[in-house]
Amino acid sequence: MSVSIEPVGVIHSPYKEKFAVPRQPGLVPSARAEIVLQGDANTAEAVRGLEQFSHLWLLFLFDQNLEAGWRPTVRPPRLGGNERIGVFASRATFRPNGIGMSAVELKGVRQQNGNVIIELGGVDLVDGTPIVDIKPYIPYSDSLSNAQGGFAASEPQTLPVIFSDSAVKQLQKGQAAYHQAVISEVLAQDPRPAYKKGKADNKQYAVHLFNYNVRFSVSFDAITVIALEPIDDESFGE
Repeated sequence: MSVSIEPVGVIHSPYKEKFAVPRQPGLVPSARAEIVLQGDANTAEAVRGLEQFSHLWLLFLFDQNLEAGWRPTVRPPRLGGNERIGVFASRATFRPNGIGMSAVELKGVRQQNGNVIIELGGVDLVDGTPIVDIKPYIPYSDSLSNAQGGFAASEPQTLPVIFSDSAVKQLQKGQAAYHQAVISEVLAQDPRPAYKKGKADNKQYAVHLFNYNVRFSVSFDAITVIALEPIDDESFGE
């Protein structure tokens, strides 16, 4: 049986590329995002009553990975990127149908220029990700106190993030505090490849967040933001 799925909306987030996107929702609580509904789903009737809930389940497509296909085993970063487990025992992005799910905070719903927009917090989705369904998070059934988390039973360790004086000066006025908070929470996860976790190296890294090219380095005990180079694009939150 073949099933065709039409996205109900698209997300706009600070994450302009896959690198450094939080590996789970809620790890960057300061990050704000929006879903703009589209097609037949773009109607106020579709979100009537939604604001009764504090959190939502988002079902989405790993659209940047679909053409690459999938394999039955993967190497989760939480296991150091070396040990293989079954794809269905992971939340890997390369999956048979390329479908992901995230529990995110609902901040509000508004209408703007003929579009229904759902405001979110704590997202882990790349800017432009297609959303295929939205469901309310139901605490009594969705939060299971006796659940076991396997190899991901605890939250990942984080590193302190330090901004150089020049990087602080490059933060955009009016959004400086928000941008600095999100960048700090993203980099604190140490987004480098799993085999480099817990290690210092001499390499400089860069990631596209908001409309910055964020250059940073990693030592054993901290991450330093070296520079925030402006990128001329239309980014969420500007």
